[in-house]
Amino acid sequence: MAETKPKKKKLRGLPKIIWGFFAPLNDNDYFQKKFEDTDVKILLNAKDGRYAALIKINNGKIEIDGVPNKDKKELKKKKLGWDGKLETTTQIFMDIAMNKISLWGIIGKIFTRKIKIRGIRKLLILLKVFDILAYEEKKANEAKNE
Repeated sequence: MAETKPKKKKLRGLPKIIWGFFAPLNDNDYFQKKFEDTDVKILLNAKDGRYAALIKINNGKIEIDGVPNKDKKELKKKKLGWDGKLETTTQIFMDIAMNKISLWGIIGKIFTRKIKIRGIRKLLILLKVFDILAYEEKKANEAKNE
């Protein structure tokens, strides 16, 4: 009998963009060692997008799943089991990623509810992940310039 491999869903929209950033971390020894005891799920939802990104960090490996953003019931904590959630528009996500918004600007958007946060302690893990990505990019740029 022929064995069938489980089909991996093709990522689209925000999850695909995020996977492009985070995929190299699965080969990074420092990331694997730092997050070897971590088990967390973080939902990033672009309210105006078709898909939300569910980031899973488990035992030093990172995985991204695309979740259809049709119905708010599909994104509930009980259904997906997320530990932290960041919800805003796609434009604000891009502005944050490109450092166009300062920390005070982000805080202002949280107070005006343009950015919604749940489980802020778990979301802080993403800052550590971004620090590792920034360090690796800096290291790669230095190697390129030599």
